[in-house]
Amino acid sequence: MEERERYMEQEQLVGMIRKSTHEVFETMLGLTLDDGEAAIGQAAPAPIDGVVAIIGLAGCWVGTGTFSVTAEGARKIASQMLMQEYTAVDEEVLDALGEITNMIVGNVKTALEEQCGAMGLSIPTVIYGRNFTTRSVGRNEWIVVPFHCLGTKVEVHLCLIQGHENQHMARQTAILTMQ
Repeated sequence: MEERERYMEQEQLVGMIRKSTHEVFETMLGLTLDDGEAAIGQAAPAPIDGVVAIIGLAGCWVGTGTFSVTAEGARKIASQMLMQEYTAVDEEVLDALGEITNMIVGNVKTALEEQCGAMGLSIPTVIYGRNFTTRSVGRNEWIVVPFHCLGTKVEVHLCLIQGHENQHMARQTAILTMQ
């Protein structure tokens, strides 16, 4: 793939992530976000203290989306969503962050489906702790889109590669072209 096409795809994905995250925060939480500078990384999110919710995508594109925030940010977001004060990260806070992630990544999935067809979404996995690292097998690029809200930073990460379905179709097209 040409560098320019790759850049355009990354910019489109960043746009999808920003739009989805803003919509979810405004609609579900009544909050506005300030955008940080998006970046492309070669690794999964760095070690954090706090909460990370992970959700898988499958179909024409396969990969992982994550939403990460500090423990304090997680409590504030859950408090806003559930209209109740949380002083500790408990099961309800973790469930709220899983649902926020499901909505954000689900909206990105819906936007991707408009371009390439049906995709699936896994059930979110939410992890809470101190100084932990997440990792995806392989060396794939992660799109990192940070935001600022409620005095804290939240990040949405997305790692996508072309699914086997698309790879198979691309190989078939190449074979037919060579004949």
